[in-house]
This record gives sequence, structure tokens and C-alpha cells, in this order.
Amino acid sequence: DQVRAVHAALQDRYKITIMLGAGLGMRQGEAFGLAVDDIDFLGHVVHVVRQVKLLRTRLCFGPPKGGNSRDVPLPESVALALAQHIQQYPPTPIALPWQSRAGELVTAKLVVYSAGKTAVRRTAFNRWAWQSALRQAGIAQTSREDGFHALRHFYASTLLDAGESIVALAEYLGHSDPGFTLRTYTHLMPSSQQRTRQAVDGVLGSASPDGIQTA
Repeated sequence: DQVRAVHAALQDRYKITIMLGAGLGMRQGEAFGLAVDDIDFLGHVVHVVRQVKLLRTRLCFGPPKGGNSRDVPLPESVALALAQHIQQYPPTPIALPWQSRAGELVTAKLVVYSAGKTAVRRTAFNRWAWQSALRQAGIAQTSREDGFHALRHFYASTLLDAGESIVALAEYLGHSDPGFTLRTYTHLMPSSQQRTRQAVDGVLGSASPDGIQTA
């Protein structure tokens, strides 16, 4: 309900960032760095290969956190939202230095950009777009966990609730160590005891007096 409320309150040009965070588990900088060429609609996958970083006061491109690119499954709902966004806000080529203020200029046709057709500066987005949407949605931001990063937690909890493995979740989130993913999200995993009961009941059942179903 909170995700939907923030999505409804966010400016139209930035609504797609909700889908990128909640539907693909992307970090904020990765969402700002997504290029149209990174989206494989036919293969149902998004290639996360860059982020927009803020070095002091200068924006630059860089690899995702940890230095590794990754592929994330593209759900139909997110694909549809991306297609609609791209039609309304055609991707625009934006050049930024790579990794440092003096780095080589790299151009990418970004999916998310400002009204002035520049890369999105996270400080401005958080202050003027995100916090405003939170207020309209009736959500009080008390910590970083209430920021854009909360959408990654939503993504993780959705996948774990559906039975996805920690190893797969770690890959989609861009964690090099599945153990870190497990430690971070273990509280969201279904009860081990409940899974055990369901697993045994699913095989043995309780249809016959002795508790074992006959073939």
C-alpha cells in the first residue's frame, strides 16, 4: 500500500523509478543510470551495468556498487511500465565522465532524466521529489530505510515470500556474498518450522487414518 501511495504521489517523469526499485531491486543510482539499450524486452531481462554517482558536486557514471554488472529478470508489469514511460519520455543521450571528475566522457540514452534533460542528481531528487511524495502519501521519513532503498527491501521480501532462493536473490540484488543477503533478509524468510510442516504434510498428507495417503 505504501509503495502504491508513493508511486501515485511522485511526479510523472519519476514514477518509473518506483518500478525499477520495487520491481527490479535496483539501487537509486542504478535507476538513474539505466539506458534504453540495457533493456532486453524480448529476452525479458534488464542489464544493470552503470549507475549515476555524485562526486562532491559533479555527476559521473560508474559501474554498479561492487564493480560488477548483473542481469535481472524483467517482469511483464515492469516491462509494460517501462514501455509506457519510454513513449512518454523518450530516452535522451547524456554524457558524463566515467568514474571520476576527469574521466573519459561516456554517453548513454538514459530512461530517467530531469526536466532539463540532465542526469538526475540524487540530492535534488530526494529533497524535492521523494520527500514530497512521502509527505503526500502520509509516510514520515525517519531514516535511510524510508528512502529509495526501502524499495529494494520490498523487492527482496516479495521474492522471498514467493519462495525464491537466497542465492538467486543475492544475484539479482548485486550482492557478491549470498551470506550477506541471508543475514540482511533472514527476518523476512518464512518460518523454517512452518516450511517443515508443510513439506511433510505435502508428501504424507492426512487423508487416511494412519496419516499416510495411499496411491
